[in-house]
Amino acid sequence: MASRKHVDDDEGQRKKQRVIKTLHDKNQRKRLIVVLENASLETIKTSKGYELLNCDHHKHLMKKHKREPSDCRPDIVHQCLLMLFDSPLNRAGLLQVFVHTQRNVLIQISPQTRIPRTFDRFCGLMVQLLHKLSIHAADGPQKLLKVIKNPISDHLPVGCRKLLTSFSADKCLHPRELATEEEDPIVIVIGAMAHGKVNVDYTEGEVAVSQYPLSAALTCAKVCSGFEEAWDVESLAGT
Repeated sequence: MASRKHVDDDEGQRKKQRVIKTLHDKNQRKRLIVVLENASLETIKTSKGYELLNCDHHKHLMKKHKREPSDCRPDIVHQCLLMLFDSPLNRAGLLQVFVHTQRNVLIQISPQTRIPRTFDRFCGLMVQLLHKLSIHAADGPQKLLKVIKNPISDHLPVGCRKLLTSFSADKCLHPRELATEEEDPIVIVIGAMAHGKVNVDYTEGEVAVSQYPLSAALTCAKVCSGFEEAWDVESLAGT
């Protein structure tokens, strides 16, 4: 019995690794790719060692370096990632996430990653990532988070639609209207900052997903919910 269980476990691990590889394949069809832009993820050396710069814990350092509190909000990225990775869309294997920081660091996150629930643990994970450039799974060689080379366009499928979400956009659409019946992937760029507008050169249009200004985390939640509805993701759970 023990040997049979061992074989089953090995087969399960192989299947899991194949799934992860497929989800990170640039040529995979039908999926939503979310890019969190202008993310505030920056390490700073303190008397306790390296920490993730944030406006609540490092007010004296921010004042010393003349930094605005709104530019030091890693909690926004944390909230966004919780929304994205908890979504049924991600669990159905139809979501891929990149994070692009204010310091021009590009991060790719595996769909299998479990985002820490508490902010302090999230900060510790990000400090480790920014210093070691990758985070491996505890039970295998798979990289769950890794720093990759810019530009982001090199990691996106050729010819896919790329849209920037902005409250000031002329066109306002329900998120489900962004999803198409075709099997082509689509890129949605969301600003992971307190205020302001994202300025990137790789998108081909802007769209608002609400008549009201939304937080970055709520934008992530609405976009995922819209694609789940359009692609009938809940029905996939039983297949």
